[in-house]
Amino acid sequence: MVFANRVTKMLGIEHPVIQGGMHFVGYAEMAAAVSNAGGLGLITALTLPTPELLRAEIRKCKSLTSKPFGVNLTRECFSCFMFFVLRAHFLFVTVLPALSPPDYPSYIQVIIDEGIRICETAGRSPAEIIKPLKEAGIIVIHKCVAIRHALSAQRLGADIISMDGFDCAGHPGEEDVGNWVLLAIAGRCKDLKIPFVASGGVGTAEQFAAALALGAEGINMGTRFMATKEAPIQ
Repeated sequence: MVFANRVTKMLGIEHPVIQGGMHFVGYAEMAAAVSNAGGLGLITALTLPTPELLRAEIRKCKSLTSKPFGVNLTRECFSCFMFFVLRAHFLFVTVLPALSPPDYPSYIQVIIDEGIRICETAGRSPAEIIKPLKEAGIIVIHKCVAIRHALSAQRLGADIISMDGFDCAGHPGEEDVGNWVLLAIAGRCKDLKIPFVASGGVGTAEQFAAALALGAEGINMGTRFMATKEAPIQ
């Protein structure tokens, strides 16, 4: 079945399924496979250590698909970084991508230069990232863990909100609100004029249908894609 709603029309995809940005998983092969299947694949920018390596990965993805794909660019939160360092020291050396802030302007410039049409942003306030992306005509999907954040992102120019409940790996927020509660609130929020997708806790057809029933116009799914042959993990 091919869906037709605001999300599919805006992104130019057949099915309202977005592959979540995942460190060390969201490479060209994964993004291209999702896009070729009719969803939206995403390359995870900060998995690539330098902007030029991101450029190479984008070009590789272009060679693997002619369909729309995007780039995930997460603006790291220092307080979250320190939380993980203190709670799990091994992450300090094996998982977290950087000890110093990435060169965000250069990553953004590569995204613009390579003609990427869709960018997923996450982390701290997206103001500094959204502005240059919107000036370049790029569609912005911003991840939010609370309705007030979604409304703020909407004011800043985001086109789609990814509502991230406590179920969403890596984006628990400050209030530990589960996705099925958060989605219901978002669906009833009259001030939220732009579409939102459900992010977290969706991995089956039944959960997909439930998300749509609560007002979401698609899903952002990560963990289930890790079980595919395109995922570079064992």
